[in-house]
Amino acid sequence: MKAIKTVATALLALGIAFTCGCERHSSKEVFYLVTVNAALPYWQTGAAGFNQAAAQYKVKAKVVGPDNYDPQAELAALQKAVAAKPAGILISVADAAVLQPGIDAAISAGIPVITIDSDAAASHRLYFIGTNNLEAGRLGGNRIAQKLKGGKGNIVVFTIVGQPNIEERLKGLRDSLSTVAGVNIAEVVDIKGDPRAAFDKTQAYLAQTGAKRVDGFICLESASGKMVSDALKRGNATDRVLVAWDVNQDTLDGIKDGTIDSTIAQKPYTMGYAGLKALDEIFHAPPKQFGRDYSVDSFSPYPVFVDTGSSLVDKTNVDLYIASAAEDNK
Repeated sequence: MKAIKTVATALLALGIAFTCGCERHSSKEVFYLVTVNAALPYWQTGAAGFNQAAAQYKVKAKVVGPDNYDPQAELAALQKAVAAKPAGILISVADAAVLQPGIDAAISAGIPVITIDSDAAASHRLYFIGTNNLEAGRLGGNRIAQKLKGGKGNIVVFTIVGQPNIEERLKGLRDSLSTVAGVNIAEVVDIKGDPRAAFDKTQAYLAQTGAKRVDGFICLESASGKMVSDALKRGNATDRVLVAWDVNQDTLDGIKDGTIDSTIAQKPYTMGYAGLKALDEIFHAPPKQFGRDYSVDSFSPYPVFVDTGSSLVDKTNVDLYIASAAEDNK
C-alpha cells in the first residue's frame, strides 16, 4: 500500500509539473504595436485586432505612437519599446530612413520585429504582413480610368511622400495609367500627414477650367478622402470622380450618398491580429539567428510577405461593409 501511495504521489507531482510546463503564455509577456496616426479609425481597427489576439493568448498588448503623422515621434516610441525588452514588436513604418536603425537595434537585442501595413524592406525585420500595395495602387488606377468621362481627363493624387506603403501605391497607380493614353496625372500632392491640405487644394483645383480642369481625384491614404469629398460637396462638383482609400465610416457614407465613387479596402484588423500571433510564435520558438536575411534562405521558417488582401468598395457592395462594421462594433 505504501508503494502504491508513493507511485500515486509521484504521478500526481509529475502531472502538476506537466500541466505547469504546458502553460505557453503569460501575462508577463508584453507585445507592442508601434504606429503613427494612432487616432485614425484605420489604426483603431488595427489596434482592436492586436488587442483581441492578446486577450485570446492572455498576454499584454501595448499600442504606442503619435496620434499624428510624425516619424520622429514614432522612432522615439519604438526606442522606448525596445528598452522595455518586450516579447515582440509590430511596427508600421512611416519613414524607412528614420525607423530602420531602431528596427535593426531591436533585432540585434533579440526582440522579434514584424512590419505591418508599411514595410522597411531593407531592415532586419523578420517579415511583412499587410496589403500588396503595388496591386492596390493598380486597382485604384484602373477604377478612376474606368469612371472618367470618355476614359480621359486630368487627375490629382493625394499622398504622403516617403511613406513606403503609399509610395508603392503611387507606383502601382502610375503603372496602371501608363497604358491609358487619355488620363493625365496633373499633380501629386504631398499632404504631409495633414488631410486639411487636401480640402484646400481641392477647392483650388475646382476653380481650374479649360485644359487645366481636374476631372478626378484619388487619395492614397486614409484621411484625405473625407476632406476631398467635403470640398466637392461645398463646390457642388457632382461631375468629378473621387476614389478614396480605406473603409472609414465617413468614406462609406460618401459612397452611399454618391460623393465618393469608390474606395480601396484593406484589413488592418487582420494585420494586428495575425501580427501578434506571429510574434508570439517567434517568441516561443525563436530562430537561431535574428539578424539573418531570411528572404534569401530557401529553408526559411518565415515568409517574406503575408498578403492580408485588398478590394474595391463601391455602391454595389458598400452595404456589406457597413453591415460588417456594425456587427463588429457590437
